[in-house]
Amino acid sequence: MEATLLDCQLHYTLEQNENPDVPVVVLLHGWGCDGNIFSFLKRDISAQCTVLTLDFPGHGKSAEPSEPWGVQEYAAQVKALLDSLNYNRIYVVAHSFGGRVAIELASTYPDLIEKLIITGGAGIRKQPSEEQKKRQRKFKRMNGFLDKCKKIPVLGKLAEIMQTRLRNKYGSADYIKLNETMRKTFVKVINYDQSHLLDKIKASTLLIWGSADTETPLWMGQQMEKTIPDAALITFEGRSHFAFAEEWQRFVIITKQFFFGGVNP
Repeated sequence: MEATLLDCQLHYTLEQNENPDVPVVVLLHGWGCDGNIFSFLKRDISAQCTVLTLDFPGHGKSAEPSEPWGVQEYAAQVKALLDSLNYNRIYVVAHSFGGRVAIELASTYPDLIEKLIITGGAGIRKQPSEEQKKRQRKFKRMNGFLDKCKKIPVLGKLAEIMQTRLRNKYGSADYIKLNETMRKTFVKVINYDQSHLLDKIKASTLLIWGSADTETPLWMGQQMEKTIPDAALITFEGRSHFAFAEEWQRFVIITKQFFFGGVNP
């Protein structure tokens, strides 16, 4: 299914349960993925709920935004989709970047999300080391200089080539493969610290983390557990940022128990 919301085309799928009294579960994927990453979960819970899965703009089958977005715009688009479907009380499963969107929604609309699962969730900004700060300052200085050079006709093409090399040297793998609009979006997203929003979340929250997660380290899950009023943390020992997929059967059992009490409605 397709919808144009906030001037951006959004692809989503809706597994509508015949029972109107079952909950609506919304699945929010991480950066660089799409809604298909939750296909195993959708298959196993669809008998007990209505399942809404989407591809965030710039991912999967959705269009890219025409200008750089931040977490707030992504959350606003999800809220617009929910409003269009008349869903005002939902359950959410969110991974990584999807956790950012879930945090934004849960703190901005405290009565929207009743139950929330965040796995390997982003939202707390890492503090860079002194070496990383030096590297960032050097990149910004050189990148700014090349931006100016691109405006000079005789230097424009050479400056573009040098800027590409600079970004390949200093940028992360996620950053390098993006176009200009999505690069600016990526920078806005990762620089947004949502720590101040965590205590505003009213939803019952279950945090599921891999102990070996290097993208969103375990201490982030521990901090969320301390700050979100009604939260509990489950650790998958030895698992990575994709712990939910590495132990998908365990993840399904935990999800069904948390959402439905482990029994069919």
